[in-house]
Amino acid sequence: MALKKRKFTYALRSALCQPIKMKSTTDLPDILVQDLENKWEAFEQSCAKHKISLPQDPQTWNPGEHEALREVIRKKIVDSMATPPPASPPRDVRLPTVPGKVKAVIGPRRAGKTTFLWQVITQALAGGVSRDGLLYFNFEDERLADLEAASLHIVVEEYYRLHPDWRDRREAVLLLDEIQVVSGWESFVRRLLDSENVDVFLSGSSARLLSREVATSMRGRAMEALVYPFSFRESLRHRGIEPVGPVDRLPKAHRSRVDRALRDYLTQGGFPEAQGLETRERLELLKGYVDATMLRDVVERHAVSQPIALRWMVRHLLANAAGSFSVHKFHADLRSQGFAVAKDTLHAFVAHLEDAFLIRTVSIATESERRRMANPRKAYPIDPGLIAIFDRSGRANLGHALETAVALELDRRGAEKAYVRTKDGHEVDFLARFVDGRQELIQVCVNLEDPETCERELRALRGAALEHPRAKRCIIALDPVSAPRVSEDVVVHDAAAWLLEYDAVE
Repeated sequence: MALKKRKFTYALRSALCQPIKMKSTTDLPDILVQDLENKWEAFEQSCAKHKISLPQDPQTWNPGEHEALREVIRKKIVDSMATPPPASPPRDVRLPTVPGKVKAVIGPRRAGKTTFLWQVITQALAGGVSRDGLLYFNFEDERLADLEAASLHIVVEEYYRLHPDWRDRREAVLLLDEIQVVSGWESFVRRLLDSENVDVFLSGSSARLLSREVATSMRGRAMEALVYPFSFRESLRHRGIEPVGPVDRLPKAHRSRVDRALRDYLTQGGFPEAQGLETRERLELLKGYVDATMLRDVVERHAVSQPIALRWMVRHLLANAAGSFSVHKFHADLRSQGFAVAKDTLHAFVAHLEDAFLIRTVSIATESERRRMANPRKAYPIDPGLIAIFDRSGRANLGHALETAVALELDRRGAEKAYVRTKDGHEVDFLARFVDGRQELIQVCVNLEDPETCERELRALRGAALEHPRAKRCIIALDPVSAPRVSEDVVVHDAAAWLLEYDAVE
């Protein structure tokens, strides 16, 4: 205690001395020093409350040490408060509403997470929240390159210094973007929740803010908000042609635009920056996304020692979207090409690519964990636009792209999904289980005009229904108009209408 008091006295002497340019701390009146020492207990309690610690060695303490950093942070806060939210189409992202939890905004690179944070500010302003209570702070700034976790409290201190009315009395909203660039940020955020009256949003694109990392580092104090590339509805909103009612009631001209837009969406995908680009520029852009994800979120994050094998896997998965993927078979293929890679390593690659939001996999529907592990998984890219990057045919595969769009839409709707293989060897693309207890068996195809195609889809649905009798049977077709009459217990959905039927964000 005596040592702390000496540090306290030295710090305050120095702090008081600097603004009035005293050459020596001994110039301070003794009565003032005595008064400061008498306030030690109050000071210690305040430090404990706000998680502030004094330096270990008072001789190295310099009240101006962080002044340059404070000035940068202060200027960023002022600039942020003066910046109006950018105009952008609203995103259909479900935000958790559990009080006392951090909202971790995660998702693939370049999917629009930062834009979504600004959307949160826009919605709060529309709800009557003062702009002073909404702080957006981006840590990806070369001026903050040396910022350490121990100094993160300066951001909060400077914010409350500028806006003291928001401390304790009202709940401020802090939106911390790219905070993962500061090593050890997790402890700071947990202390922030415990010591301040704030609502915290986190976002970032590095592997250190992936889904699994957030769950581990925040110890149950965070809930996720997933930002995907544009859904079909969001892509229409971006183009200014989002329908306001059911698709089947649209005027013919509007319906034609929606149908053309769906084919564009299946080819171009939903990454915001890729919208409207020419084919060459779009593919180069998307390939850059894939390369950045592989390098930064997989190779660097997990110290991958065989990046060539990883690249082969990515090429295979994207070029064969919606296809079955067997680690055993892929391992054999690599061996035939002269790559000696352990199967466990390949299993780890698949997990890393899912964590990095590059792919999604779907397992076979079974209660047997052993059977689930033994059977191939179906793999889907995180966006249908990624299929064309390694498409060897030179043209978009609309069938696989549509199945990918349906898989991602089921994710957005919170469905648990699996594929079904019947006893006679037929497959159903999805068994979707929704949170309200509904189950649906879903087949996806471009059209049903060919009688053999139609019968194949129906045969698979009939076989799967024997194992899943509670599930509604559905076919989602890009061109259902040409479909022949099917059995009454099978619902044929128009793909555009099905993709647009869900627009509520809770």
